[in-house]
Amino acid sequence: MDAEGSMTLAIELDALRAVSDPESVFADARGWTEYVGVVSEQPTYVVTNYTRKHRVRQDFFSGPRGVEESLDRVREQFETDRHVFVGTGEDDSAVAEDAGWEYLDVEAAAEAAGWELDADAPAADPFDGAEREDWP
Repeated sequence: MDAEGSMTLAIELDALRAVSDPESVFADARGWTEYVGVVSEQPTYVVTNYTRKHRVRQDFFSGPRGVEESLDRVREQFETDRHVFVGTGEDDSAVAEDAGWEYLDVEAAAEAAGWELDADAPAADPFDGAEREDWP
């Protein structure tokens, strides 16, 4: 994946889960983007737990906001030539379009960047977003 000018890259959490090595995806992306982060509709603790577990150092994350609001805020905060959102389907594509971001499906992004997809990746961690007795 080669970018002209500067780029901000946002990866939806489920798209990140689809790759076999999230840490290397971020390390690779840092070579051709200025900013890279994770956005999700999931609660903040879900994103934080996942990124810590996989040693992903992100420049931004969605926090308590939804994806579209997060993309709007990231676009305002990081003034780069391009804003690219990597997601997993039509819903993500529509959100990217509404927010004025370029959209790239994770499979196309992986092929272009040489990232390996994880064929056995679960759609979500079993405790992500689930009601938990041990969670405040």
